[in-house]
Amino acid sequence: MSEFIEVCTTADLRDGAMKKAAVGNREILIAQVGERYYAADNRCPHMGGDLSSGTLKGTVVTCPLHHSQFDLGNGTAIRWTDWSGIKLSVATLVKSPRPLKTHEVKVEGEQILVKLGE
Repeated sequence: MSEFIEVCTTADLRDGAMKKAAVGNREILIAQVGERYYAADNRCPHMGGDLSSGTLKGTVVTCPLHHSQFDLGNGTAIRWTDWSGIKLSVATLVKSPRPLKTHEVKVEGEQILVKLGE
């Protein structure tokens, strides 16, 4: 059974910011949007890009490698890459679009806690 693990504090983030946190052998992306906090695997499911080095607009994180986009609210893949035409067709055949794994977050005092799924 998974339990909540402290990954950072509310002082570590500000609205519209994100950071990478190490939890055991995993990298977790933590983001603040307004008063809410979000957590997801930090590595892009497309080609393993470091999402914490990407951009955040609202709840949409964009990978710095091929500009894949994911909604941190539910992990939905909004855009698999910014490629087009035949390059996009071949890329999706080789590695079909997958959602970003998201994790449950709760705040206790100033601690940001994440419940990691499998």
